[in-house]
Amino acid sequence: MHKRKLGKSDLEVSAIGLGCMGLSYGYGPATDTQEAIALIRTAFERGVTFFDTAEAYGPYRNEELLGEALAPIRDQVVIATKFGFEFNEEGDQSGMNSRPAHIREVAEAALKRLRTDRIDLFYQHRVDPDVPIEDVAGTVKDLIREGKVKHFGLSEAGGQTIRRAHAVQPVSALQSEYSLWWREPEQEILPTLEELGIGFVPFSPLGKGFLTGAINESTSFGPKDFRNVVPRFSSEARKANQALVDLLRQIAARKQLTSAQVALAWLLAQKPWIVPIPGTTKLHRLEENIGAADVTLTPDDLRDIENALSHITVQGDRYPAHLQARINR
Repeated sequence: MHKRKLGKSDLEVSAIGLGCMGLSYGYGPATDTQEAIALIRTAFERGVTFFDTAEAYGPYRNEELLGEALAPIRDQVVIATKFGFEFNEEGDQSGMNSRPAHIREVAEAALKRLRTDRIDLFYQHRVDPDVPIEDVAGTVKDLIREGKVKHFGLSEAGGQTIRRAHAVQPVSALQSEYSLWWREPEQEILPTLEELGIGFVPFSPLGKGFLTGAINESTSFGPKDFRNVVPRFSSEARKANQALVDLLRQIAARKQLTSAQVALAWLLAQKPWIVPIPGTTKLHRLEENIGAADVTLTPDDLRDIENALSHITVQGDRYPAHLQARINR
């Protein structure tokens, strides 16, 4: 697979990574451990070297899974994980916590779960309004000096926060949602990252599955699937947003691709320092997503997509109000 560098850092990864959250959390029951390990190792065999996890996915189970799966090939891959939450005894998030002492505790625990001696990319999962971002960046800077962390990342941070953190410890990557149906990062975030030389790692690059064309207004989700509470996945919103899926399907048919491959190729075409991390639990979807790394959309293709998108308004908020408020802080 082609490789990309995340901004001006020396962090080189596969052009498409693997978001591992869905193997343990968020989309229903966890995948069988051995099946999940097989999928992760198959991804590596197909050229994926960038794997994304977090303590919050489970919590903890996803890091443990990734640690077991990647142990035999640890020195050939890049592992990203995250800090920034607290959890109650039931395993539910009970609040944010990016205090320096807690960041250190999370790092030590993650190293054990991941069966490694260093975290390649350590993200703040969400900005903590109670802890100055300078303190967060300074703590990760110390962990980098100690060799426990290689690179510092932020997730869902705004432009001012990125600049303040970057002034203390260079930020190698920002992870936020970005796709054909969520283009808000184009307004402020992408110009900021380009100016500062920071890489961008879009999560949910396939719109939490919607852009694949496998979901329509009558699709039902399992009781533990978090899309049940996402306004953009209400049946009314899905019906309204079908126009975007239809557009992708038309372009894909013309180029003998799948809708998912067009959506991922569009992201890759935006900037050379963008590395999407689609997730999946299915081998055929993994192969499909990896295939997007070899797709080149022409300037005419990109112009056609842009023109068509200008006539489509995506309906529904991307998060329920209480989660969106957390990000907006």
